[in-house]
Amino acid sequence: VQLQASGGGLVQPGGSLTLSCAASGTIISINAMTWYRQGPGKQRELVASITSTYSTNYAESVKGRFTISRDNTKNTVYLQMNNLNPEDTAVYYCAAASSYSPSREAYAYWGQGTLVTVSS
Repeated sequence: VQLQASGGGLVQPGGSLTLSCAASGTIISINAMTWYRQGPGKQRELVASITSTYSTNYAESVKGRFTISRDNTKNTVYLQMNNLNPEDTAVYYCAAASSYSPSREAYAYWGQGTLVTVSS
């Protein structure tokens, strides 16, 4: 399974961005797609996850601002991020696993990361 993340960039506080993660390869066993992020000097943390049955999980810090979705026809997962603030600045990674887990050790497949910078 290969994951290709894209969509990062520089955005002002209060702005929006949409990240994409395209999956390819042997994806039939993948049931959970998750976005993680790692800010400067911080540990990697789970941001949002979606399963093949469209069940979602969000970090408390992004609830009401971020929305995760998937398009199975394109094997792509999206992260719509609204009302961004400087604390959202991080490298965002997409990850895939056979089932949902809050633990990053459960994810065998990772994308290369895309940088989101929130700054005025």
